[in-house]
Amino acid sequence: MAIWLAATRLCARSTPKKPAGLGRHILPRCYSTRPHETINVQGASFVRDSKTNVPASIISKLPQRLYMKPEHPLGILRTLIEGHFPNFTTANSLSPIVSVFKNFDELGFPHDHPGRNITDSYYINSTTMLRTHTSAHEIEVFRQGADKWLLTADVYRRDEIDASHYPVFHQVEGARTFDVSEDMDALAEENARLAEKLASANIIIEDDTQVTPQNPYQNVHDPAHAALVTENLKSSLNSLILSIFGARANATKEEPLRVRWIEAYFPFTSPSYEVEVFFQGKWLEILGCGVVKQATLDQSGIENRIGWAFGLGLERIAMVLFSIPDIRLFWSEDPRFLEQFTPGKITAFRSYSRFPPCYKDVSFWTSDQVKFHENDLCDVVRDTAGDLVEDVKLIDEFVNPKTQRKSLCYRINYRSMDRCAQQRPSSYPYRGPPEPDLLLYSYRSLSNEEVNEIQSRVVAKLVEKFAIEPR
Repeated sequence: MAIWLAATRLCARSTPKKPAGLGRHILPRCYSTRPHETINVQGASFVRDSKTNVPASIISKLPQRLYMKPEHPLGILRTLIEGHFPNFTTANSLSPIVSVFKNFDELGFPHDHPGRNITDSYYINSTTMLRTHTSAHEIEVFRQGADKWLLTADVYRRDEIDASHYPVFHQVEGARTFDVSEDMDALAEENARLAEKLASANIIIEDDTQVTPQNPYQNVHDPAHAALVTENLKSSLNSLILSIFGARANATKEEPLRVRWIEAYFPFTSPSYEVEVFFQGKWLEILGCGVVKQATLDQSGIENRIGWAFGLGLERIAMVLFSIPDIRLFWSEDPRFLEQFTPGKITAFRSYSRFPPCYKDVSFWTSDQVKFHENDLCDVVRDTAGDLVEDVKLIDEFVNPKTQRKSLCYRINYRSMDRCAQQRPSSYPYRGPPEPDLLLYSYRSLSNEEVNEIQSRVVAKLVEKFAIEPR
């Protein structure tokens, strides 16, 4: 869900530079560099500016397209969703590089929306970014003329580090539109068929939602048409959820699958809803949806149509269905992970290793000259340690009453999920044999020495980029 060129260096280092921790030497944060310095993303060169914040670790993820691998849990889930909507056009190859206008403005995001913040999104520069949601392509796909479609893609957001958050994740968006002058009678008949089918299925639908001033039909829509579209949206998605979760939840007439609808708000739909399913003893948020804002359809050149749309996160659902405990596992290339799954089937993940954690704390004074956000730390950790870090937690925070300086202490939990089986790059964080083509196959836990070296690099990068003073 901005590109001006940097003509001059925006900051300069103080001299002489002191070693970290030896006094209060401050290094101003440098957002940009020399004039016309560029960044390469997927073979294209972009001019850096004051908003450029996408790190190499994120750029390296762009070609991977996990959702297109048929034996991968994300690929399996995508295939199941597409199989439930066999007559929908699919779009799975749209570039993750989009304009800021396309990601936010075209969809009506307000200028003060938090998603626009540099702490929340990855900017290639001030007018180009990595998409934060599949909706960035909504108008583009509508313009291509399909009246019902599914779009699956990788999306990018700066985020914390823990077992359920990752800066790259995957979404499926679906939409369907109807001609207001031709399709309404047929839509009413289809709704009746869907309702009859669901009434005899092993599902209980809890839906107390209402059309209210806070969640209204749009003024430009005939309320009768909007009601038909909303009904079709709900029946279509209830059917999808039953097809995905029904067998896995062992739904029966005696113990049917429970689905709950909740009123919500999204900038590009009205009315809007969130949908939850009761699975394994708790309510799980599955997706967001609603009737597409008519302004979006008008911009797409289909003024005479009305429609619905939904979006869901593949990882959220796959972690539950496949019993995957850590989101980092989706990026594993270990055969012990990948060989557990079969295209078209949902099978529970069997854990094959659980190395002990290795905790390291980093405590520091923040700088008055540089704004610091927790996501800055997480990006530095990921860029330095890759997926060797399980989580990062703030464990202490205080302000010195005399100096008003702020101190933060984060605990970084290093834990390897599986073996390292890759060619050692020049930037590989471990020391070891010097052969450049050496393949590492390590089924052991990280050593304290290895973690200490990675930790020292993390601290050094924090000092360089954010002018922190280690304590």
